Amino acid sequence: MQSKYFAMNFHNILIKWYLQNKRDLPWRKTVDPYQIWLSEIMLQQTRVVQGMPYFFSFIKEFPTVKHLADAPEEKVLKLWQGLGYYSRARNLHKTAQYISNDLNGIFPDSYKELLKLKGVGEYTAAAIASFSYNEPVPVVDGNVFRVLARYFDIESDIAVPATKKEFAALAQELMPKDNPALFNQAIMEFGALQCVPKSPECSVCVFNESCAALQKGKVNMLPVKSKKLKVTNRYFNYLILEDVLGNTLIQKRTQKGIWHNLYEFPLLETESIVGFNEVSKKAKDEIFPEYTIISIEDCSKSTIVHKLSHQHLHIQFWKIKVQEKIENGIDSQKLKTFPFPIAIYNFIEKQEINC
Repeated sequence: MQSKYFAMNFHNILIKWYLQNKRDLPWRKTVDPYQIWLSEIMLQQTRVVQGMPYFFSFIKEFPTVKHLADAPEEKVLKLWQGLGYYSRARNLHKTAQYISNDLNGIFPDSYKELLKLKGVGEYTAAAIASFSYNEPVPVVDGNVFRVLARYFDIESDIAVPATKKEFAALAQELMPKDNPALFNQAIMEFGALQCVPKSPECSVCVFNESCAALQKGKVNMLPVKSKKLKVTNRYFNYLILEDVLGNTLIQKRTQKGIWHNLYEFPLLETESIVGFNEVSKKAKDEIFPEYTIISIEDCSKSTIVHKLSHQHLHIQFWKIKVQEKIENGIDSQKLKTFPFPIAIYNFIEKQEINC
């Protein structure tokens, strides 16, 4: 850092921009650690516009951490349905129970103690500590990486753990110690609205005369991130049983991995996209030998590709009508009350289940 004056000039310009351009977001109107924690967990891997309705739904249904702690997990997962990365919801629920039962409903009030909570990493702990308690700890997320990497022309690889410490130290130096919360909000918002990943409008940027990346023509090259995520393709065939009463069968995904503790139809996972003959044979011989199958029909207009961060799921739905009544069968109305992965829930909602 060049000088204290430089740091002061940077944060003054940044905060002035923020006060003129910030979005009106509900979690910015409170210092309640419960609401801030909830918003930060929801906004991991999720855009603000997508997360906002979920935030309002959760606050309405669970106005305090105790309400969330006392709720059944299925209710929490149902309310989370469609937001993805469901381990966030499970951790949220477990942490609420810990705070309610072990900490008498009182949130830890320091960065160090917040880090001990399940599902709370360095970024989330820093956000809660600064926004709720005004603790001078920097929040370093993707937006902050981008702003600082471009402004200071830092080529350190953000996929390397040591780089986070480098950026955190820089942010700490730039941060005004009398108002860390405002600085953290400002730099995150600047990255979200102005210093965006692709094609930022540098011509109208408040830092366009001092940004090193802009002067050197490197804006689109920073920040540097080397690690590429390997994507696995998986092929899911969901088998929708239907008996004479119109009831069906679902199961809970209890194994670790994607969609843990959510519900689904009986699943046939294959090595590739398969057709009627293979599904029919597996259904009759291996999956439902106890039922007399009347008909099998492909309900998929086309294979649905559901993209997760590390997996692409190629999903087909098959209607299988059986002669016998399904034991513990579920009707169409009750079906909608269970928490499903959004790809399955959307299929049910569109009533394609009645193909």
